[in-house]
Amino acid sequence: MDSLLTGLKTVVDGLGATVLLPVFIFIIGVILGAKPGRAFRAGLTIGIAFIGINLVIGLMWTSLSDVAQAIAANTGVTRDVVDVGWPSSAAIAFGSSVGLWIIPVGIAVNVALLLTGLTRTLNVDIWNFWHMAFFGSLVVAATGSLGMGIATAAVMAGLALFVADWSAKPVQKFYGLPGVSVPHLLSGAILPIAIVVNWVIDRIPGLRDIDLSTDTIQKRFGVFGEPIMMGLIIGIVLGLIGFWDGSNIPGTITRVLQTGMALAAVMLLLPRMVKILMEGLIPISEAARSFVQKRAGNREINIGLDSAILIGHPAAISSALILVPIAILLSIVLPGNRVILFADLAVIPFVVALAAPIVGGNVLRMVIIGAITLAAGFYIATAQAPLFTQAAVASGFTLPENASQITAIGDGFLWISLVVVALASWLGYFGVVIMAALVGAGLAALKGGRLGDHAAGEEQS
Repeated sequence: MDSLLTGLKTVVDGLGATVLLPVFIFIIGVILGAKPGRAFRAGLTIGIAFIGINLVIGLMWTSLSDVAQAIAANTGVTRDVVDVGWPSSAAIAFGSSVGLWIIPVGIAVNVALLLTGLTRTLNVDIWNFWHMAFFGSLVVAATGSLGMGIATAAVMAGLALFVADWSAKPVQKFYGLPGVSVPHLLSGAILPIAIVVNWVIDRIPGLRDIDLSTDTIQKRFGVFGEPIMMGLIIGIVLGLIGFWDGSNIPGTITRVLQTGMALAAVMLLLPRMVKILMEGLIPISEAARSFVQKRAGNREINIGLDSAILIGHPAAISSALILVPIAILLSIVLPGNRVILFADLAVIPFVVALAAPIVGGNVLRMVIIGAITLAAGFYIATAQAPLFTQAAVASGFTLPENASQITAIGDGFLWISLVVVALASWLGYFGVVIMAALVGAGLAALKGGRLGDHAAGEEQS
């Protein structure tokens, strides 16, 4: 059994998301009744779209990490907990003892909940099962129990489906993604924070009346309010903050303009990549709808995808870019924080994307919600850094030179990790049972209509 799981993990690690996802899309499309040729083209198109998305995210990552390192160097700030980025978190998760089990466990949970009607999401985002494995690996590090880690990962698979179902209608309406849901724990963690903060803002005179949606900005500022211009302006401002050097003005101007152009390109190219992805997804969504209608009447099934499909929206990307200098400032000024950001600033769009439907794309509200989420995240990451580092060492991850402890925005900043580890550590398997009961109750409430489709937040008018 272990050799089979090891082989499966090796295949997943070797193929990567951009190959693995098209394969699963093709298989699922054929099972759902799509013609093989159409299913193959759909999978190929989706894979190409994700390659494009990853290339654009890579461009954004390079630009933002350069800015972050320049600001850190200029301020002379040092911290003993180093941000190693989400790719390291994924490597730690898949390299852990839980990582061997997560794919069959995640698929089994999804199938069981689909058959019982407790979920409407068919999660084809197999690569991002690493998030579930990551939480399980933290539990193993905290308790020493592999069984408890695997059980926790299974509960997290259910939680991801709850997040997807709960936010599906707002996501589909706001982002224009019919038949899609987002079972992504990194993105889903912001939902309760966004709901509470949005409720508070609605009760603050003056602040509640400020509408900074990207549509409003574009109407008010014309061509200068277009996403591509916003990317250019934000990039230039970030470049000036990070690279200003009075002794080398020509060099400074060059780096500032390069940053501006890179982020302008991100604002233009990401939405185009998402459109290509949707082109590939339409045949699969149609096949899924037809398959379900023949067997379960009007029951709706959504295709669960990576939240990368959301971050191309101007509200998500512009609010995230504004949050970059705020995140760096928070890392400097927050008392008691031990985390310095380097590698994971480009993950901020994933952190804030699911807040957009709740606030109707109001960029100001997204920035406020994001800043609060990140501020809390610094303290969560500081508290969890020893456990994060322990899990990393246990999985064979090599710590960066001169780093005594490590973390990452994904998933080291998430409140979910605190809750999961606390329940498992304090209550053992009973804590895992409590988590499972809460997730099951949430899914049952969604199925019974007691927790409506718009429970994740109403769009602002």
